[in-house]
This record gives sequence, C-alpha cells and structure tokens, in this order.
Amino acid sequence: MSKEAKLQHWRMANTTKGKVCVTGASGFVASWLVKRLLEYGYHVLGTVRDPGNHKKVGHLWNLAGAKERLELVRADLLEEGSFDDAVMACEGVFHTASPGTVLDSAINGTLNVLRSCKKNPSLKRVVLTSSSSTVRLKDEADLPPNVSLDETSWSSLEFCESLQIWYAIAKTLAEKAAWEFAKENGIDLVAVLPTFVVGPNLSPELSPTATDVLGLFQGETGKFTMYGRMGYVHIDDVASCHILVYETARATGRYICNSAVLDNNELVTLLARRFPSYPIPKSLPCVYGDQTYDFSTAKVRELGMKFIDVKEMFDDAVESFRSHGYLLN
Repeated sequence: MSKEAKLQHWRMANTTKGKVCVTGASGFVASWLVKRLLEYGYHVLGTVRDPGNHKKVGHLWNLAGAKERLELVRADLLEEGSFDDAVMACEGVFHTASPGTVLDSAINGTLNVLRSCKKNPSLKRVVLTSSSSTVRLKDEADLPPNVSLDETSWSSLEFCESLQIWYAIAKTLAEKAAWEFAKENGIDLVAVLPTFVVGPNLSPELSPTATDVLGLFQGETGKFTMYGRMGYVHIDDVASCHILVYETARATGRYICNSAVLDNNELVTLLARRFPSYPIPKSLPCVYGDQTYDFSTAKVRELGMKFIDVKEMFDDAVESFRSHGYLLN
C-alpha cells in the first residue's frame, strides 16, 4: 500500500471500526501496528507486561487517536488465562508479542493467547506475526540456485539446530503449533511472515532489530555476517500488511511480507554509497556459501500490497536514529 493510499484510508476512517487486541503493544512492530490501527479508525486494546512503565509505553500515548481509542492492560505470555479479559473484549486479535528465543516460552506463549481466543465466540480473526526465518533456513541441497521461496516452504529445524539459530526454531515451532491449535479449534488464523524489518523506531528505546541496524552504521560486522542473504521490509509495510490480511475476508494462510532480498555485501555497498559519512563496513564475509534464493510475494500482492524500497526504509531508519540521538547528522 502506497503512502498516498494509506493517508486516503486514514481520511476515510471517520468512524470506529471496532475493537481489536494487539499483544506486546510496546514492541517495535506492534507500536507501528497500533499507530496504523488508530489512524484507520480502530479502538485498540494493547497488552503489555507493565502498563504503568512510562519508559516502555509512553510513546504509545503520543500517537494520534490514543487518548480516545487506546487502552493498555497487563498481560503476560507465560501466565495462563492472562489474555482472557483482553481477548473477550475484542473482535480481532493481532498476536505480535514474542518472549524471544526460549523455545518453550515461544510455543506456550502463542498457545496461551490462542486458548484465550478460543473462549471468545464472536472473535472474527487472529493475525499472527511470524517470520521469514520460518521459510528460508535450509541447507544447500534444499535451496536450488535462484529458488523463489513461497508460503509453502518451511525452514529445516535440523539445519537451524546445526547452526544454533534458536530464534528461527522458536518461530517455526510456535507458528506450527498455532496452525495446529487453530485447525483443531476452528479459529480463523492468518500469519504474516516479515523479513528483516527496517525503519523508524517510535520508541526511544531501540529494539534488538534496530540495534543491529544501528551497529552497521557504527562499523559493526558480526550480526550481519551471520545473517547472510536476507529479505528486507519497511516497518510501515509490515503494519499495513497485518491490517490488510485482517480486513480482507478472502485472506487465508501465510503471507510473506518482503520488499527486496540482498546479499550482505550488496547491502553494505548500497549503504556505504548512500551514507558515506558513517563507518559502514565495505564488505562482509559470507558464512553460508553462495546463496541465490528470493522470496515470492505474489500472494500478498494479489491482495493489493505494495512495498517501500530498500533505500527509503534505511533513509527512514537513519533519520530515526538521528532524531533519537543514536547517530550524529
């Protein structure tokens, strides 16, 4: 969805569209989702671990429409029944919260939210934030040259274990558990699979993802060396994609959310040219061999999704780092 289309959508949202729940509302992606939901006319009930922690949630209260249509309530992924009240008050749920890479926590946290969803007979749809790391991590034998990975692809747990990529294992197992639970209990579930999310931070506190991007502009090489070839997507597109699949009745299954796929050397070359005043690495070693995979976004584009390009997403990220004082102008 273009910026013009988003603004038009916002202008048309004169009336409240209903109440939806966003889990982990203060997170990097969730904050943008809350921002866009409020602009689109929704009443948002956000769950956080501590609604009174102004340092964590203060940026949410500064959003347009927050005073009128935002509620923040306490819920914890690891407390059974913790989401019951929040979910029962809503007709849609966006489950973006993640406890990190602890496998049992990721699975149990997701199922905890879905158990609450099961109790609400008037719930229309649940949108799960998964990850492209559930799709792309396989050994070379399973990644033929120039393969275009789509939503039917799943990462190899054995391959992830061999490289100790616990985040991908947690995301894959949590998403598979969600599909199984939704099928058994008749829950209308749709999953959004973002690639590496880049863009402005609404919170002055940086997310781990944003911290990794900041590191690149400070000359750090370790993180992106381990990432290898990677898809990139603007955070605003991720938020818009969640709302698109929630609002589109025919949306079903998984949706890869990605703008472009780059080798890490392609990325640093682009960034070094665009931001010559920062000590961006000139090149990065490749630990995975010669990867040539791409992502197919045909499924989400068919719903009308358009993506912001890589240059703009990093421009917006740098502007955000500067405004928060993490980078000098």
